[in-house]
Amino acid sequence: MQGRFSLWTSLLTAGLSALLAAGSAPALAQTAPVAVDNIPARPLGTAVPAAPPLSLPPLAVPETGNTPASPAQQTFDQVAGRLRDDYAGLSAVDRAALIQEYQGRLLAVCQSQALNCPAETAYPVIEAQLTALGDAHTFLQWPDEYQDFVSSAVGGERLQFGFKLAELDGERRLITEVVPGSAADRAGLRRGDVVQRLNGQPYRYDDLTAARVAGRPATLLLDLDRQGRRLSVTLTAARTAAADPPRLSWVGPEKAAHRTAVIRIPTFLSAGEVAARVHEEVGQARARGAGGIVVDLRGNAGGSLLECDLAASAFVPEFRRVAHSAGRETQTRVAGGSRWDDGVLAGRISRPQLWRGPLTVLVDEGSASCAEFFAYEIQRAGAGVVVGAPTSGVGNTATRVFPLTGGAGLQLTVLHYSKPGGQPYPLQVQPDLKVESGEAFLRALAQGRDLALEAGLQALRRQSLAHGTLRPAE
Repeated sequence: MQGRFSLWTSLLTAGLSALLAAGSAPALAQTAPVAVDNIPARPLGTAVPAAPPLSLPPLAVPETGNTPASPAQQTFDQVAGRLRDDYAGLSAVDRAALIQEYQGRLLAVCQSQALNCPAETAYPVIEAQLTALGDAHTFLQWPDEYQDFVSSAVGGERLQFGFKLAELDGERRLITEVVPGSAADRAGLRRGDVVQRLNGQPYRYDDLTAARVAGRPATLLLDLDRQGRRLSVTLTAARTAAADPPRLSWVGPEKAAHRTAVIRIPTFLSAGEVAARVHEEVGQARARGAGGIVVDLRGNAGGSLLECDLAASAFVPEFRRVAHSAGRETQTRVAGGSRWDDGVLAGRISRPQLWRGPLTVLVDEGSASCAEFFAYEIQRAGAGVVVGAPTSGVGNTATRVFPLTGGAGLQLTVLHYSKPGGQPYPLQVQPDLKVESGEAFLRALAQGRDLALEAGLQALRRQSLAHGTLRPAE
């Protein structure tokens, strides 16, 4: 279980964050609360797409009639019911036979405890069952993972350090992102810093994990390498908002004309704020005379498909798709900052923007789920150039999270997607311009160079020259 969300160095186990606090961004209007249809899933962002995480589905209690059932059996029955009735993924496994086989395994492990068999006894059995299903998007969230997902999806705070790490020299030690407003941000940590020592000892990621799992405020003494310069910082975990909202930065001298705007979107998991913020930042880029925009989706593991759709509408005039579930099809249209499902308004941006200037989108193997949808719609429409590494490969299905007895959660594939003519969405987005994100990329980052961003900026310049202008976009 450990490591499923290992990129976040928070004191909890999640690997994503969400929920932008209310501010000046344009409001995202909803017609009704929608159940969570997507969660970032596995390490390195193997999450899958969904609808907005505004409310959670009710706890499904199995119908056992007059026959009492142990907590373990109740949990198993909940999962079995969802597999029978709600699964709409691409697995060809006989689900009835699968349920029967693993029911027998559960009875064997619970034999000595009978009606007292606890829910957690069922978890390994359920995990094995879902692995045998052969759908990497469908899996069990243990109680700590599920609770942290809920915190990220519907708001609140959590105890965290606030930085993400990538592996370098055998340990997760390279800081790839610092969450604005977090303890790490206040301590002055930067993208590209390399952790060398922790509390006076040679750094090991397991020691950092132990501090995180302790679940209480912890103070770390980090010795860092910053482009060849050694420095030490003291970092104390703080309870901060479970949020990692989109953010706007600029490339080029501050007073230079037609600078490039960079919109970083770390996640689409949010209670209705990601898309609104993206549209606001596109408006700011236009107002300040940006000559091009880079949208950075690297490591974005997905989140709310509604948020993703409405954010993409700031760059693509219109797109459509069909969602196939266990019992029906839904026609979706997105245009002008609004989305309609079967003709019914699902959400809208109050002050929509549409960028028509030079555009590049950065992706990597951590870009998953609706982040893949976002990049694909821009690529398909010819609205911009996709730059980076091939994406995670989960861009054609959607999942939903169901709470289970004992506090765990089930992530289940409930939809798969196609275009209106029947063309399926690709599993993986292939960049127009490939930039590998392996060892060489990480070592360059530790020296202060972002090779993918550099390639994205070059692609912007080529777009500008192709249009015969370097003036600000209309």
